[in-house]
Amino acid sequence: MAVTSIDRLGEQAASGAVVRVANRIGSIDLMRGIVMIIMAIDHVRDFWDPTPYDPADLGKASAALFLTRWITHFCAPTFMFLAGTSAWLYARNTGATRGELQRFLLTRGLWLVLLELTVVSFSWRFDFNGLVLQVIWALGWCMALLAALLFLPRRAIAAFGLLLVFGHNAFDGIHYEDVAAYGAGWGWLWAAAHEFHAAPVTASGYMVALGYPLVPWVGVMALGYCFGELLELPPQERDRWMRRLGLAAVALFLLLRLSNFYGESQPWLSNPRGPLYTALGVLNVTKYPPSLLYLLMTLGPVLLLLPWLEKQRGAWVRLVSVFGRVPFFFYLLHLPLLHLGAWIAAKLVYGVGAQPAFLTPSLPAGYEPSLLRLYIVWALTILILYPPCRWYAGYKSRHKDYWWLSYL
Repeated sequence: MAVTSIDRLGEQAASGAVVRVANRIGSIDLMRGIVMIIMAIDHVRDFWDPTPYDPADLGKASAALFLTRWITHFCAPTFMFLAGTSAWLYARNTGATRGELQRFLLTRGLWLVLLELTVVSFSWRFDFNGLVLQVIWALGWCMALLAALLFLPRRAIAAFGLLLVFGHNAFDGIHYEDVAAYGAGWGWLWAAAHEFHAAPVTASGYMVALGYPLVPWVGVMALGYCFGELLELPPQERDRWMRRLGLAAVALFLLLRLSNFYGESQPWLSNPRGPLYTALGVLNVTKYPPSLLYLLMTLGPVLLLLPWLEKQRGAWVRLVSVFGRVPFFFYLLHLPLLHLGAWIAAKLVYGVGAQPAFLTPSLPAGYEPSLLRLYIVWALTILILYPPCRWYAGYKSRHKDYWWLSYL
């Protein structure tokens, strides 16, 4: 059944017509599983293998360290985009009306915000002396905003998403200090919308870090929602469109990046370390907030990869897809696991006063970064988390009538 609108699905369900509940789309679960596994690399690096300089600093970082950081750039855009797609598929598979989908997005979004303010932020710090507001914060608010956008026609939602994604870099010249001149509250509002900002907010030093400004993430989610309709096309036509869009995104990235014309606040320059680092500089684009070129560089290859993933079979697909079926459950488990492990390791190796690396002002004496350590810990993390994720994925599939499971 080709689905043309959510309202049509709702009308069919209300009238008693049979609404097909499709199986999960394998490529979506597989892609989500891949990006969740890759995401863990970056968080292992945060806790287990920090460096005294930014791993994206091509004046200091090795090519291997830079690429270890760069590959994780694919995670947040893919997850945000596919969250919008999942909203479309949720309505298709359940026969939800527009109002029902809006309520689901709003309540789930606010639930994610609450968890970010409590469980997730505590997992990063192991204290309540500050807030680290990152991808779950942005995901939650973007869901709530998508609920409001559903009052618009689908084409208007797509236009809104494109406007945010392509237009937000026009405001790169406006910074927190400029807006805060009208009052500190306005500065924080600007940071929540468009600029990474971290600062103490009380005299006692209570720190708030806004890592994921909502613009253009809400645009990415809106485009992901509209992308859901493309999945309803016949397979050959759907794959052809995905390849066209993916190639167009990659080509536009290269055109804009090599010309330094628009869409990135860090211009591409020749690197004195040689051609390799100059080439890597092309890939070194801004994540906080995600520039247009950052999004083109990541979402373009994802669109190209999805048709290939849909055809994959075998044990590796089943294993990786487990993480894609329960991505938030994986996220909630992996942070405290990494933090606790790093805390124990720091005490054992560097003494009682040592702390895990994340958010600490200095590294312990005698510490040396090691990519080998990073990848060993990463592999162990995935192995440890596979059994609980597999159990929970099975539990969800056996209890689809438990509404609360869709919130975790």
